[in-house]
Amino acid sequence: MTAIVPASDTRTGTGSGAAFFDLDRTLLAEASGTVFSAAMREAGFTSRSIPGEGLLYRLFNAVGETLPSMALARQGAALAKGRSREAVQRAGEAAAPQLAALVQPLAATVFAEHRRRGRPLVMATTSPYDLVEPLARLIGLDAVIATRYGVGADGTYDGSLDGPFVWSAGKLAAVRQWADEHSIDLAASFAYSDSIYDTPLLASVGHPYVVNPDPRMRLMAVARRWPTLDLSHVPDDPDGNEHLEVHSMAKVPIINADLQRMAMSFTHPLFFPYAKFDIGGTERIPASGPAILVSNHRSYFDSAAIALTIARTERTVRFLGKKEVFDAPIIGQLATAMGGIRVDRGTGSDEPLEAAAEALANGDLVAMMPQGTIPRGRAFYDTELTGRWGAARLAKLSKAPVIPIGVWGTEKVWPRSARLPNIINVVSPPMITVRVGAPIKLGYRSADADTKRIMQAIMDLLPAQSRVEHEPTEEEIAAALPAGYKGDQHAERLRRPGRDG
Repeated sequence: MTAIVPASDTRTGTGSGAAFFDLDRTLLAEASGTVFSAAMREAGFTSRSIPGEGLLYRLFNAVGETLPSMALARQGAALAKGRSREAVQRAGEAAAPQLAALVQPLAATVFAEHRRRGRPLVMATTSPYDLVEPLARLIGLDAVIATRYGVGADGTYDGSLDGPFVWSAGKLAAVRQWADEHSIDLAASFAYSDSIYDTPLLASVGHPYVVNPDPRMRLMAVARRWPTLDLSHVPDDPDGNEHLEVHSMAKVPIINADLQRMAMSFTHPLFFPYAKFDIGGTERIPASGPAILVSNHRSYFDSAAIALTIARTERTVRFLGKKEVFDAPIIGQLATAMGGIRVDRGTGSDEPLEAAAEALANGDLVAMMPQGTIPRGRAFYDTELTGRWGAARLAKLSKAPVIPIGVWGTEKVWPRSARLPNIINVVSPPMITVRVGAPIKLGYRSADADTKRIMQAIMDLLPAQSRVEHEPTEEEIAAALPAGYKGDQHAERLRRPGRDG
């Protein structure tokens, strides 16, 4: 018999993805064990609590799963030997309403987005199936992947496991089995968990999300660039309604604010001894509420310069940038830690723009570079900046103020031709200037006209030398080209807003 049993009719499609959710500290903010223990005592499965049980659950709530706690859980089948399965099922039914009330607030929004996309919702948990299936059914999940205990002919547990122990590599094996049986593509699937021991599962899906991470998973999320969700957060509704519905939450990398503030605390000039910084105008960044920060793009080091600028406001930010920024060493990790929204222009998807609009609806800052890419070759030395329409479209959609930022000198730290920044230049580090301007007045009628207004406002913040026509030398042209670049420089000059040429 399989250890994977549907909680209800599963909506699947060949080659489609699914959404897999851990239970404790993921869907629920804390351990379900205390509720289940009380329900099992009420159902007559046990007559008293286990010594030290309360301490064990408090430890779990503080630091997440531990090897000793999982070793104890693995012995659950043996401990249940001779006990009535029906009693456990009754306990699960009794506990379900109480646990459903503990499901984190934004879980329903994530569920709704996955349902809208046609993905089945699957609970994947180490907990015994007979205890958690009623909860999964009550909150509308489509299937349960959980540890099953063997049952004898008399209806009591026989002390064996019916299938794998659904934990760590065992959970991944169970998920893969279920996916194969239901024609689910894991590369198109989502997984949500708090535990370091669910790393195998998260690494196997195309869209891993970390929820309320334990300390070890917090570090893993940063190292692997996995977005961190806070499902306990209920956004403020500017219209005074009790609840502001947030759509498409599953595709937005909502990073834990404490983690981002921790990352921003390391965003200080002292941590960049190979560059000097002259930053001004940060008081123009709103102290609260949404805003779109737009900057020119000269180097992959622009992300660090903007991070330093925003860090002075003590605000967190969503950084919207092309995938190459997130793939870049050092800066990529910083962009990810800053709650980055990854843009793969080749797909033509509107999802990054929708994600940015959602972040603004939550009152966040969104930072982006309308040029979309670093100008290459001769185009790098143009006195007039051109941009794509994304910032203008986002401004029209959200009506958030657009704040221009002019960045200059970052290419001296990390020229386009280099694969890494020049971190050894600590004797005579180059000066980087950053200037923040006043909000830009937009018309919201023409994306092209508003984009020109945005780019002009950025140009006005750059030093006078940026407006001086300059015929670059061959050496300067080479420095403004990617390493090994073999493209058409003339085509680079012809790239215009809204195009991904």
